[in-house]
Amino acid sequence: MSPSPTLPPLPAPSPEAIAALAPTGQLRAAINLSNFLLVTGTDSHGDPVGVSPGIARALADVLGVGIELITFPSPGSVADAAGDGVWDIGNIGAEPARAEFIDFTAAYAEIEATYLVRGDSPLRSFEQVDQPGVRIAVKARAAYCLWLERNLQHAELLQFPSAEEAFDTFLSDELDAFAALRPGLSSPLEALPEAHVLDGYFTTVQQAIGTPKGRNAAGFAFLSAFVEHTKRSGLVADLIADHQQSGRLSVATPLPD
Repeated sequence: MSPSPTLPPLPAPSPEAIAALAPTGQLRAAINLSNFLLVTGTDSHGDPVGVSPGIARALADVLGVGIELITFPSPGSVADAAGDGVWDIGNIGAEPARAEFIDFTAAYAEIEATYLVRGDSPLRSFEQVDQPGVRIAVKARAAYCLWLERNLQHAELLQFPSAEEAFDTFLSDELDAFAALRPGLSSPLEALPEAHVLDGYFTTVQQAIGTPKGRNAAGFAFLSAFVEHTKRSGLVADLIADHQQSGRLSVATPLPD
């Protein structure tokens, strides 16, 4: 595996915290492969690399245990496995729907989500998008899709298994908007150069670390402290820079002391 980033000193985890976070003796970290900003490739052993695996490896180092990176094709599949006892931490976007089964830390990184519309579209603001008759294509069960499910009042949300299928249908069926992470709109803009990306964002996806509900509280308390430490120490910023995601991922604001 690739070497883990080195953290400045952090208070040592208690035996209870280690047992809660790594009950098998090693940290089993669920990694969502569909987020191209957080997983940017594989190392010489075929293990995923990127900001998300880097955070997981840093946590294993602090706990003093080995690590097993368990890959999943989507954040929904990570959430679906929360009650199966197959992973100890899950690195996905924190969302209320997922929080029914997962305890999430505060975010360590944020990603803007926005809309792409056709060049001749009259839609130029987020308020205009949420109107009767407007049809929006989106990848199902993505964190920003879950946000739209909760917050759209009038527009119709059409969900697809992948962002690629959502964009293809946006084109073929002449839908009104395509919802996606802002950094993921480069390829769609190449395919539809006259398209327009709305300024700003309708939400930011809060990339966090979760643990299955029901674990010892000492583990979650230490995990939360670890996440705050990674933001304050510069580890998250270093990982973002090392994996060439500057300007695409942002370090989340640390919680007040």
